[in-house]
Amino acid sequence: MSQRRSGDPREVPRGSTLWTGSLRVIGAGRAGGSFAGALQNAGWLVADVLGRGDDLTGAGDGVDLVLICVDDASIAEVSDAIAPNGDTVVAHVSGSLGLGVLSNHVRPAALHPLVSLPSAEVGARRLVDAAWFAIAGDPMAEAVVDALGGRSFAIADSDRASYHAAACIASNHLVALLGQVERVSATIGVPMEAYLDLVRGTVANVATLGAAAALTGPAARGDQATLDRHLAALDPSERATYSAMVDEARRLAGQRNES
Repeated sequence: MSQRRSGDPREVPRGSTLWTGSLRVIGAGRAGGSFAGALQNAGWLVADVLGRGDDLTGAGDGVDLVLICVDDASIAEVSDAIAPNGDTVVAHVSGSLGLGVLSNHVRPAALHPLVSLPSAEVGARRLVDAAWFAIAGDPMAEAVVDALGGRSFAIADSDRASYHAAACIASNHLVALLGQVERVSATIGVPMEAYLDLVRGTVANVATLGAAAALTGPAARGDQATLDRHLAALDPSERATYSAMVDEARRLAGQRNES
């Protein structure tokens, strides 16, 4: 069984212990509730959760970590409201923003979970399910990941927007595409679960083979007649999205043929 110790995570050799500390969360939404629940279950002392309407001046007093879990547009304002404290790490959980929005603090960090947090309860479970995290700044960010049993990679400020764009494509855009599947399948009475099984198999193929090698279907094999039948069968409101994805499939097939 792993040992746990308090103190400063910068003084704890990686792999020998799990460092536990104390934190205060700012933002009582899904992200804030998820982190508070997950870290409390991991042995951290979670102080009171503050909202943006509270006095944030002393938010860093008496804790090792202040975790800012508000929308991206409000992070700089929240950060500026917290009095700098050289002993306390101030971190945000934004995917697209770097450390610049925390420039008034001595020990800034970024800690973005690459998982969907639909609610505080579900999110707390997902954060300890070998989740991936994009981290930057103070070593405490890595200590948090270790405490949650997660995996991490470092992202430079200059790459944060590209990293987050890829995350949105992988999650939000996929959901939007499945929304189209749901609409089209509903017109012919095919259960959505049948298509979801297809999706699961396709994702497994990508994980095993890579995207280009996993690609199948009429766009990949150049079957224009089938694509034309698809477009004719679809409601006009669905055709633009379908055509855009045909173009992307052709692009991927071209990359495969070049390799």
